Amino acid sequence: MRTVGRQLKLWREDAGMTQAELGVALNYSEEMISAVERGRRLPKPNLLEQADDVLGAGGKLKALAQEVTEARYPRKIRNLARHEREAVEMSAYENHSLHGLLQTEDYARSQYQMRRPVYEEELVERNVAARLGRQCVLTQAHAPIFSFVQEEVTLRRPLGGQETQRAQLRRLIDLGQLRNVEIQVMPTHREDHAGLGGPMQLLKLRNGDRFGHLEVHGFARTVSSPKELQRLEIQYGIIRAQALTPRESLAFIEKILGET
Repeated sequence: MRTVGRQLKLWREDAGMTQAELGVALNYSEEMISAVERGRRLPKPNLLEQADDVLGAGGKLKALAQEVTEARYPRKIRNLARHEREAVEMSAYENHSLHGLLQTEDYARSQYQMRRPVYEEELVERNVAARLGRQCVLTQAHAPIFSFVQEEVTLRRPLGGQETQRAQLRRLIDLGQLRNVEIQVMPTHREDHAGLGGPMQLLKLRNGDRFGHLEVHGFARTVSSPKELQRLEIQYGIIRAQALTPRESLAFIEKILGET
């Protein structure tokens, strides 16, 4: 934050502009520009992009946008987000809510707004922006192969209200059409279920590294032990086998959408 602030200040001064003048040019308050330059506020990526054009920085401020996006991530998510971008394959099982990479903006916001203890609005927006920023991995060049297994209840739970739920179901249908994304639904009526231990995420990176990510009640754990990884991979394979196929799952999601 301090480095970005110093860069913005140097380019502003080199252009002979005051904080107030830059604020007017960017449609931000003088207080916001001052807070960014002092490292007190993290700028939105579009502020840097606009400032780059106004100050004639030649792309040097725009180049900081990715670092700023990552800095918006909560600390426990930063490494995970980086690994997601480096992955060739990612598998995830969720039982209470939809996986963050699948969420719409309204769904994500409603999820953070219902947290207890209550999140301040700025923290809600920071988390939403971070979650949406991670989703570019779904369609990036050389995107990983994704496998998601979602409990049926995560599709039926109307977080944010009916319209948010309907928009979320439509997004799942759209994402399920991507060639690198498979979404499966675990029906509630299944008598045998290998996923009762809770959600999990497995990643395989381009360099051959493999690890798991487990999170419950805000406490995250990375699993790298070969023995533990083997257990999680076997468990996830059984979960996939017990769930509906990707084609059956998309039809199931369309059915729920029609009922909502």
